[in-house]
Amino acid sequence: MAVKKKILVACGTAIATSTVVARKIEEELEKRGISVQLTQCKASEVPSKAEGHDLIVTTTFVSGAGDIPVIQTVSFLTGVGIEADIEKILSYIGGS
Repeated sequence: MAVKKKILVACGTAIATSTVVARKIEEELEKRGISVQLTQCKASEVPSKAEGHDLIVTTTFVSGAGDIPVIQTVSFLTGVGIEADIEKILSYIGGS
């Protein structure tokens, strides 16, 4: 069994926005038969929470992610550009 890829989802306060984004990512990946482990945090927490994740998806600028790839997008909130962002996510986590 393949190890689940880990995605850290960050927004300004880690209350509502990251929840919406995380659920949409999970929904879109499940449609493709891909299961991931999602964790949410505030953008300011990224430096302390990034380790061990394969990818960071954020709605705002983040720093301190080290070598972990970061996708900054609002497509999961607006609905515009979701497919392109899912393709980016898949390219980082090894999905097809």
